[in-house]
Amino acid sequence: MKKVFLWWLIAESKGGENRGRIILELNKRPYNVNKLAEKLSLDYKTVRHHINVLNENNLVKSTGEKYGALYFLSDEMEKNYNVFLSMWGEFKE
Repeated sequence: MKKVFLWWLIAESKGGENRGRIILELNKRPYNVNKLAEKLSLDYKTVRHHINVLNENNLVKSTGEKYGALYFLSDEMEKNYNVFLSMWGEFKE
């Protein structure tokens, strides 16, 4: 996973900050969309959209497609979590 790709997906695109916040939370433990929305104080549909973007880019994986499915960081994201943290630190400055 390239830092440039993460930079584009998180820092250079609309909603990237929320995607970064979702990644940070999913690193702690798995969540379903509803619990993520509560935890991050965001609308359910907003979190659903960002989860879909992260899923399409292979940064998260789920236990299924139904309501209540748990989301985890993908193996690729877990391997490159330090790259994400480095980029996130630069983004938040």
